[in-house]
Amino acid sequence: MNHRQALLLALFVFFLGVWGVRAQELKCSFQLNSQKLQGTNRNVFNTLQTSVYEFLNNTPWTAHKFAENERIECTLILTLNEQSGDEYKGTMNLQLRRPIFGSSYHSPVINFLDQNIQFTYIENEKLEFNEAAHQNNLTAILAFYVYMILGYDYDTFSPLGGTEYFEKAQQVVNNAQNAVEKGWKAYESSKKNRYWMVENMMNDKYRGLRRAMYTYHRRGLDIMVDKIPEGREAILQAIGEVQKVYRARPDADMLAIQLFLEAKREELLGVFSKSPASEKAKAVNILVDLDRQNAQQYQNLLKQHDTN
Repeated sequence: MNHRQALLLALFVFFLGVWGVRAQELKCSFQLNSQKLQGTNRNVFNTLQTSVYEFLNNTPWTAHKFAENERIECTLILTLNEQSGDEYKGTMNLQLRRPIFGSSYHSPVINFLDQNIQFTYIENEKLEFNEAAHQNNLTAILAFYVYMILGYDYDTFSPLGGTEYFEKAQQVVNNAQNAVEKGWKAYESSKKNRYWMVENMMNDKYRGLRRAMYTYHRRGLDIMVDKIPEGREAILQAIGEVQKVYRARPDADMLAIQLFLEAKREELLGVFSKSPASEKAKAVNILVDLDRQNAQQYQNLLKQHDTN
Protein backbone atom coordinates (compact mmCIF):
# COMPACT_ATOMS: atom_id res chain seq x y z
CA MET A 1 0.00 0.00 0.00
CA ASN A 2 1.47 3.36 -1.04
CA HIS A 3 1.28 6.60 0.91
CA ARG A 4 -1.74 7.91 -1.03
CA GLN A 5 -3.71 4.69 -0.50
CA ALA A 6 -2.90 4.70 3.19
CA LEU A 7 -4.07 8.30 3.49
CA LEU A 8 -7.34 7.53 1.69
CA LEU A 9 -7.92 4.52 3.92
CA ALA A 10 -7.30 6.58 7.04
CA LEU A 11 -9.75 9.25 5.85
CA PHE A 12 -12.34 6.58 5.04
CA VAL A 13 -12.04 5.06 8.51
CA PHE A 14 -12.24 8.50 10.09
CA PHE A 15 -15.39 9.55 8.26
CA LEU A 16 -16.92 6.12 8.79
CA GLY A 17 -16.40 6.58 12.51
CA VAL A 18 -17.90 10.07 12.45
CA TRP A 19 -20.86 8.86 10.41
CA GLY A 20 -21.33 5.90 12.76
CA VAL A 21 -21.60 8.20 15.76
CA ARG A 22 -24.18 10.33 13.92
CA ALA A 23 -26.14 7.26 12.91
CA GLN A 24 -27.40 6.38 16.38
CA GLU A 25 -31.16 6.09 16.70
CA LEU A 26 -31.87 8.20 19.77
CA LYS A 27 -31.52 11.81 20.73
CA CYS A 28 -32.47 11.09 24.29
CA SER A 29 -32.31 13.61 27.08
CA PHE A 30 -31.58 11.91 30.39
CA GLN A 31 -32.27 13.79 33.60
CA LEU A 32 -31.24 12.50 37.03
CA ASN A 33 -32.89 13.92 40.13
CA SER A 34 -31.15 12.86 43.34
CA GLN A 35 -32.13 15.80 45.56
CA LYS A 36 -33.96 13.56 48.04
CA LEU A 37 -30.76 11.67 48.84
CA GLN A 38 -28.74 13.68 51.35
CA GLY A 39 -25.34 13.06 52.89
CA THR A 40 -24.12 10.71 50.17
CA ASN A 41 -21.23 10.74 47.73
CA ARG A 42 -22.45 13.10 45.00
CA ASN A 43 -19.81 11.92 42.52
CA VAL A 44 -21.66 8.67 42.05
CA PHE A 45 -24.60 10.59 40.59
CA ASN A 46 -22.35 12.39 38.14
CA THR A 47 -20.97 9.12 36.82
CA LEU A 48 -24.45 7.57 36.75
CA GLN A 49 -25.76 10.55 34.76
CA THR A 50 -22.97 10.24 32.21
CA SER A 51 -23.09 6.46 31.97
CA VAL A 52 -26.84 6.29 31.39
CA TYR A 53 -26.76 9.11 28.83
CA GLU A 54 -24.02 7.39 26.86
CA PHE A 55 -25.70 3.99 27.16
CA LEU A 56 -28.93 5.39 25.71
CA ASN A 57 -27.45 7.48 22.94
CA ASN A 58 -24.34 5.59 21.88
CA THR A 59 -25.60 2.00 21.87
CA PRO A 60 -26.72 0.75 18.41
CA TRP A 61 -30.28 -0.42 19.00
CA THR A 62 -31.32 -1.24 15.44
CA ALA A 63 -29.77 -2.23 12.12
CA HIS A 64 -31.04 0.99 10.54
CA LYS A 65 -29.04 4.13 9.90
CA PHE A 66 -30.32 7.47 11.12
CA ALA A 67 -29.19 10.90 9.96
CA GLU A 68 -28.74 13.46 12.72
CA ASN A 69 -32.08 15.13 11.96
CA GLU A 70 -33.85 11.74 11.98
CA ARG A 71 -32.87 10.74 15.48
CA ILE A 72 -35.80 10.01 17.79
CA GLU A 73 -36.33 12.67 20.42
CA CYS A 74 -37.25 11.40 23.87
CA THR A 75 -36.68 12.10 27.54
CA LEU A 76 -36.08 9.81 30.50
CA ILE A 77 -36.27 11.38 33.96
CA LEU A 78 -34.93 9.21 36.78
CA THR A 79 -35.88 10.39 40.27
CA LEU A 80 -34.12 8.64 43.13
CA ASN A 81 -36.09 8.50 46.38
CA GLU A 82 -34.22 5.91 48.47
CA GLN A 83 -30.68 4.62 48.83
CA SER A 84 -29.22 1.73 50.79
CA GLY A 85 -25.54 1.28 50.04
CA ASP A 86 -25.29 0.68 46.30
CA GLU A 87 -29.02 0.01 45.92
CA TYR A 88 -31.39 2.72 44.72
CA LYS A 89 -35.16 3.04 44.41
CA GLY A 90 -37.23 5.66 42.66
CA THR A 91 -39.33 6.45 39.61
CA MET A 92 -38.69 6.95 35.92
CA ASN A 93 -40.73 9.13 33.56
CA LEU A 94 -40.65 8.29 29.84
CA GLN A 95 -41.60 10.96 27.30
CA LEU A 96 -41.57 10.44 23.53
CA ARG A 97 -42.18 13.17 20.97
CA ARG A 98 -42.59 12.89 17.20
CA PRO A 99 -41.85 15.69 14.71
CA ILE A 100 -44.75 16.62 12.45
CA PHE A 101 -44.02 17.03 8.75
CA GLY A 102 -43.64 20.59 7.49
CA SER A 103 -43.83 22.19 10.94
CA SER A 104 -41.81 22.86 14.07
CA TYR A 105 -44.40 21.03 16.18
CA HIS A 106 -43.54 17.83 18.03
CA SER A 107 -46.48 15.62 18.94
CA PRO A 108 -46.44 13.77 22.29
CA VAL A 109 -46.65 10.02 21.65
CA ILE A 110 -46.30 8.60 25.14
CA ASN A 111 -45.80 9.90 28.67
CA PHE A 112 -45.43 7.09 31.20
CA LEU A 113 -44.36 7.12 34.84
CA ASP A 114 -42.75 3.90 36.10
CA GLN A 115 -42.97 3.81 39.89
CA ASN A 116 -41.03 0.56 40.34
CA ILE A 117 -37.44 1.54 39.66
CA GLN A 118 -34.92 -0.43 41.69
CA PHE A 119 -31.29 -1.16 40.82
CA THR A 120 -27.75 -1.40 42.12
CA TYR A 121 -24.99 0.85 40.81
CA ILE A 122 -21.35 1.31 41.77
CA GLU A 123 -19.52 4.51 40.89
CA ASN A 124 -17.88 4.33 37.43
CA GLU A 125 -19.53 0.98 36.74
CA LYS A 126 -19.78 0.25 33.01
CA LEU A 127 -23.36 -0.29 31.90
CA GLU A 128 -23.79 -3.41 29.80
CA PHE A 129 -26.93 -5.09 28.49
CA ASN A 130 -27.36 -8.76 27.60
CA GLU A 131 -30.27 -9.51 25.26
CA ALA A 132 -30.19 -13.19 26.18
CA ALA A 133 -30.40 -12.93 29.98
CA HIS A 134 -31.40 -10.66 32.84
CA GLN A 135 -28.13 -9.65 34.47
CA ASN A 136 -28.53 -6.01 35.48
CA ASN A 137 -31.86 -4.43 36.38
CA LEU A 138 -30.85 -0.89 35.47
CA THR A 139 -29.73 -1.74 31.94
CA ALA A 140 -32.71 -4.07 31.51
CA ILE A 141 -35.08 -1.20 32.38
CA LEU A 142 -33.26 1.20 30.08
CA ALA A 143 -33.20 -1.27 27.20
CA PHE A 144 -36.87 -2.06 27.71
CA TYR A 145 -37.83 1.59 27.39
CA VAL A 146 -35.56 2.12 24.39
CA TYR A 147 -37.33 -0.74 22.59
CA MET A 148 -40.72 0.66 23.59
CA ILE A 149 -39.69 4.08 22.26
CA LEU A 150 -38.63 2.50 18.98
CA GLY A 151 -41.81 0.46 18.77
CA TYR A 152 -44.09 3.42 19.36
CA ASP A 153 -42.14 5.66 16.99
CA TYR A 154 -42.03 3.12 14.15
CA ASP A 155 -45.77 2.46 14.55
CA THR A 156 -46.46 6.12 13.77
CA PHE A 157 -44.59 5.93 10.46
CA SER A 158 -45.87 2.60 9.10
CA PRO A 159 -48.76 0.28 10.04
CA LEU A 160 -47.55 -2.05 12.82
CA GLY A 161 -44.02 -0.92 11.99
CA GLY A 162 -42.83 -1.23 15.58
CA THR A 163 -43.52 -4.95 15.99
CA GLU A 164 -39.84 -5.96 15.89
CA TYR A 165 -39.03 -3.63 18.78
CA PHE A 166 -42.05 -4.51 20.87
CA GLU A 167 -40.92 -8.13 20.49
CA LYS A 168 -37.49 -7.15 21.82
CA ALA A 169 -39.10 -5.32 24.74
CA GLN A 170 -41.21 -8.38 25.49
CA GLN A 171 -38.08 -10.53 25.50
CA VAL A 172 -36.54 -8.22 28.11
CA VAL A 173 -39.67 -8.75 30.23
CA ASN A 174 -39.56 -12.52 29.74
CA ASN A 175 -35.91 -12.61 30.79
CA ALA A 176 -36.78 -10.73 33.99
CA GLN A 177 -39.53 -13.03 35.27
CA ASN A 178 -37.26 -14.38 38.02
CA ALA A 179 -35.91 -10.97 38.98
CA VAL A 180 -36.49 -9.90 42.58
CA GLU A 181 -37.14 -6.29 41.53
CA LYS A 182 -40.69 -5.14 40.86
CA GLY A 183 -42.24 -4.04 37.59
CA TRP A 184 -41.73 -7.10 35.41
CA LYS A 185 -44.61 -9.39 36.38
CA ALA A 186 -48.27 -9.61 35.43
CA TYR A 187 -49.67 -9.47 38.97
CA GLU A 188 -47.83 -6.34 40.10
CA SER A 189 -48.83 -2.66 40.24
CA SER A 190 -52.47 -2.90 39.17
CA LYS A 191 -51.53 -3.68 35.58
CA LYS A 192 -49.63 -0.41 35.15
CA ASN A 193 -46.14 -1.73 34.75
CA ARG A 194 -43.61 -2.91 32.13
CA TYR A 195 -45.23 -6.32 31.73
CA TRP A 196 -48.64 -4.90 30.75
CA MET A 197 -47.18 -2.03 28.81
CA VAL A 198 -45.64 -4.34 26.23
CA GLU A 199 -48.26 -7.07 26.58
CA ASN A 200 -50.90 -4.66 25.29
CA MET A 201 -48.81 -3.70 22.26
CA MET A 202 -48.17 -7.35 21.36
CA ASN A 203 -51.75 -8.50 21.99
CA ASP A 204 -53.76 -8.97 18.79
CA LYS A 205 -56.75 -7.33 20.49
CA TYR A 206 -54.86 -4.03 20.42
CA ARG A 207 -53.85 -4.10 16.76
CA GLY A 208 -56.59 -1.59 16.00
CA LEU A 209 -54.98 0.86 18.44
CA ARG A 210 -51.58 0.38 16.86
CA ARG A 211 -52.97 0.91 13.36
CA ALA A 212 -54.71 4.02 14.66
CA MET A 213 -51.32 5.40 15.71
CA TYR A 214 -50.26 5.33 12.05
CA THR A 215 -53.51 6.86 10.81
CA TYR A 216 -53.39 9.56 13.50
CA HIS A 217 -49.82 10.68 12.81
CA ARG A 218 -48.98 9.85 9.20
CA ARG A 219 -52.37 10.45 7.57
CA GLY A 220 -53.55 13.00 10.11
CA LEU A 221 -51.02 15.33 11.70
CA ASP A 222 -48.43 15.01 8.94
CA ILE A 223 -50.74 16.50 6.30
CA MET A 224 -52.37 19.21 8.42
CA VAL A 225 -49.82 21.84 7.46
CA ASP A 226 -51.45 21.92 4.00
CA LYS A 227 -54.71 20.00 4.35
CA ILE A 228 -56.32 20.75 7.70
CA PRO A 229 -59.79 19.29 7.05
CA GLU A 230 -58.38 16.08 5.57
CA GLY A 231 -55.96 15.70 8.47
CA ARG A 232 -58.71 16.19 11.04
CA GLU A 233 -60.86 13.61 9.27
CA ALA A 234 -58.02 11.06 9.51
CA ILE A 235 -57.59 11.81 13.22
CA LEU A 236 -61.33 11.37 13.72
CA GLN A 237 -61.04 8.01 11.95
CA ALA A 238 -58.10 7.08 14.19
CA ILE A 239 -59.92 7.75 17.46
CA GLY A 240 -62.88 5.81 16.05
CA GLU A 241 -60.52 2.85 15.60
CA VAL A 242 -59.38 3.24 19.20
CA GLN A 243 -63.02 3.26 20.30
CA LYS A 244 -63.61 -0.08 18.55
CA VAL A 245 -60.76 -1.60 20.55
CA TYR A 246 -62.20 -0.16 23.75
CA ARG A 247 -65.71 -1.37 23.09
CA ALA A 248 -64.50 -4.89 22.42
CA ARG A 249 -63.42 -5.13 26.09
CA PRO A 250 -64.57 -1.99 27.97
CA ASP A 251 -64.24 -3.52 31.43
CA ALA A 252 -60.60 -4.51 31.02
CA ASP A 253 -57.67 -2.50 32.36
CA MET A 254 -56.37 -1.27 29.03
CA LEU A 255 -53.08 0.43 29.78
CA ALA A 256 -52.35 1.10 26.11
CA ILE A 257 -55.53 3.14 25.69
CA GLN A 258 -54.91 4.99 28.95
CA LEU A 259 -51.44 5.95 27.72
CA PHE A 260 -52.81 7.04 24.34
CA LEU A 261 -55.34 9.35 25.99
CA GLU A 262 -52.90 10.75 28.53
CA ALA A 263 -50.47 11.67 25.75
CA LYS A 264 -53.05 12.97 23.29
CA ARG A 265 -55.77 14.61 25.40
CA GLU A 266 -54.58 18.21 25.10
CA GLU A 267 -53.63 17.73 21.46
CA LEU A 268 -57.05 16.32 20.59
CA LEU A 269 -58.77 19.25 22.30
CA GLY A 270 -56.72 21.57 20.13
CA VAL A 271 -57.28 19.63 16.90
CA PHE A 272 -61.06 19.60 17.22
CA SER A 273 -61.48 23.05 18.76
CA LYS A 274 -61.91 24.52 15.25
CA SER A 275 -63.88 21.70 13.69
CA PRO A 276 -67.26 22.17 12.01
CA ALA A 277 -70.11 21.41 14.40
CA SER A 278 -70.94 17.97 13.01
CA GLU A 279 -67.34 16.77 13.07
CA LYS A 280 -66.80 18.21 16.54
CA ALA A 281 -69.87 16.40 17.85
CA LYS A 282 -68.62 13.08 16.46
CA ALA A 283 -65.20 13.59 18.04
CA VAL A 284 -66.68 14.57 21.41
CA ASN A 285 -68.96 11.52 21.48
CA ILE A 286 -66.01 9.22 20.86
CA LEU A 287 -63.71 10.90 23.36
CA VAL A 288 -66.32 11.01 26.12
CA ASP A 289 -66.88 7.30 25.61
CA LEU A 290 -63.13 6.58 25.84
CA ASP A 291 -62.25 9.01 28.61
CA ARG A 292 -65.28 9.47 30.84
CA GLN A 293 -63.41 10.95 33.79
CA ASN A 294 -62.40 13.88 31.57
CA ALA A 295 -65.73 14.13 29.76
CA GLN A 296 -66.31 17.78 30.72
CA GLN A 297 -63.16 18.90 28.90
CA TYR A 298 -64.43 17.39 25.66
CA GLN A 299 -67.98 18.61 26.13
CA ASN A 300 -66.67 22.15 26.52
CA LEU A 301 -65.60 21.94 22.87
CA LEU A 302 -69.25 22.01 21.87
CA LYS A 303 -69.58 25.48 23.40
CA GLN A 304 -66.85 26.90 21.15
CA HIS A 305 -67.71 28.58 17.88
CA ASP A 306 -66.56 26.97 14.64
CA THR A 307 -63.74 28.96 13.06
CA ASN A 308 -62.57 26.59 10.33
